[in-house]
Amino acid sequence: MQFMNQTFDAIASNLFHVKQSIADAARACTRSSDAIRLIAVSKGHPREAIAAVIAAGQKDFGESTTQDALPKISQLADPSIDWHFIGHLQTNKAKFIPGNFSWLHSLDSLDLARKLFRRAREKSATINILIEVNVTSDPKKHGIAPEALPDFIEKLLKENLPALPLRGLMTIAPHEAPEKEIRACFASLRRLRDDCQQRFGLKNFTELSMGMSGDYIEAIKEGSTMVRVGTAIFGERHYSTKY
Repeated sequence: MQFMNQTFDAIASNLFHVKQSIADAARACTRSSDAIRLIAVSKGHPREAIAAVIAAGQKDFGESTTQDALPKISQLADPSIDWHFIGHLQTNKAKFIPGNFSWLHSLDSLDLARKLFRRAREKSATINILIEVNVTSDPKKHGIAPEALPDFIEKLLKENLPALPLRGLMTIAPHEAPEKEIRACFASLRRLRDDCQQRFGLKNFTELSMGMSGDYIEAIKEGSTMVRVGTAIFGERHYSTKY
């Protein structure tokens, strides 16, 4: 138990330092840290570790698989927590999102949107939607191609899915790339958001989910409103992508 308490103390300390880094980065580019939401990516970490972060004041958590997330959501059962689904979502898993997750960061198909809407309507639920954009055209990543985004949004709006309000965009920057390349990726997403917001008159289309443990400072410099940080808070785990 002593080791566990020391571990949880370390997690709480990590959270404090991440929040301080966010505040410092925001101040450096004359932004308010209140405009940046920290998503603590808890995928692959136990309920006890999440509880320690909740006790330290964190309210937003990100998960990327329903099988890992649903037991934690059920066991913690805290209505003050906002759960964000940040991974690629298969259409056959859409039924698990409404009522469990407040946000989906990875919409990338009309078929998925339709299935989410049907399930959300059944449960009288609302899911804030971010569209995933593959800014760098990386064949290993999911997401809509930048040039296809306006057409995709136009089709989504024609579907008339009020339970799925469009709130913004998400992307993943190149892994271990030079800062200039990372910032260019994030700047491209910001321009896409601004263009689509104006083109379609989407007043609430304001969010930019970009930045992870290794590049959230660069993301903040380019206007990120949501940073998805896991490793810098919870420590290492056995995943290839370090949020």
